[in-house]
Amino acid sequence: MTELSVRTNRREELVDITEQVQRVVAQSGVKEGVCWLFVPHTTAGITVNENADPSVKVDILEQLHRLIPPDLRYHHTEGNADAHIKAVLVGNSLSVPIVNGRLRLGTWQGIFLCEFDGPRTRRVWVQITPSISETAG
Repeated sequence: MTELSVRTNRREELVDITEQVQRVVAQSGVKEGVCWLFVPHTTAGITVNENADPSVKVDILEQLHRLIPPDLRYHHTEGNADAHIKAVLVGNSLSVPIVNGRLRLGTWQGIFLCEFDGPRTRRVWVQITPSISETAG
């Protein structure tokens, strides 16, 4: 397993980590398989979304902020209750196919670390699993 370190700069932001993950895939030498990603934090998540138009990231963060505002009266009183809820909605794991040694993402797709309680240094765990046919051959 490989651990990526991602430094965030704002309380809430989406950080495109596609190239970092692709480097891990390339270094693994796996041609066909699955790339598993896991974020071991309760106030951050990981997702796949559009990476061509930066305004998509703004829209996502604005709507999450509208749905889950930071200033409600939450039972959790450490000041980051909204971040925990946003992380639950986004999720903390992904699996992406590997085909011909590359992440098999759609044309406009990228992998994003979703920061909801930054700025911080976040970890992303990456596990590459070869396909059965690759391990048998």
